[in-house]
Amino acid sequence: MGRPALIDRDVVLATGLAVADDHGLDALTMAAVAARLSVTPMALYRHVANKADLLDGIVELLLTEFPPPPVGPWADRLTALADAIRTSAQRHPAVFPLLLQRPATTPRARRARTSVYWALKDAGVAADRIEQTERLISTAILGFAVSEAAGRFRHHSRRQLDADFAQLQALLGSFIESESQIAGAGPGGEGAPG
Repeated sequence: MGRPALIDRDVVLATGLAVADDHGLDALTMAAVAARLSVTPMALYRHVANKADLLDGIVELLLTEFPPPPVGPWADRLTALADAIRTSAQRHPAVFPLLLQRPATTPRARRARTSVYWALKDAGVAADRIEQTERLISTAILGFAVSEAAGRFRHHSRRQLDADFAQLQALLGSFIESESQIAGAGPGGEGAPG
């Protein structure tokens, strides 16, 4: 008998994502992940507490598989993040809807949301409106990305979808600017959002 596979949390999560990519979210079970790793299901519980923890970890992977937004103006950071999310949805069409079903709960997953909070703060959105503004713009971006990845827009050309996504981002940028005008504050402010 060979050596047992060496696994850690990152390997378990990556394998879970691969199972879901290959067979869909319904096929993602602890037993399926264990089988792919050639370990017993019990071996996984050292690294993930249960299936919910596995799903939270996959949300983390989806939100962290791209680099953090570049340093620069808030609009550039949000555009880069939106583009990265769309690319992630295209890479993981069977799994990406999970982001509409589960909140970001792990510290690494919450960093993506926090980066949006910081960009909104820099845009001048009032501190008491940042959370709602993030929720609205994230839902719009995720909704477009999931719809595209699921094939809802398959009758449209790539050029049209790129134009639609750019228009969505422009609309969201206008919304953010209107939120900053409501706040009556310019860029800057005190403290960290969140």
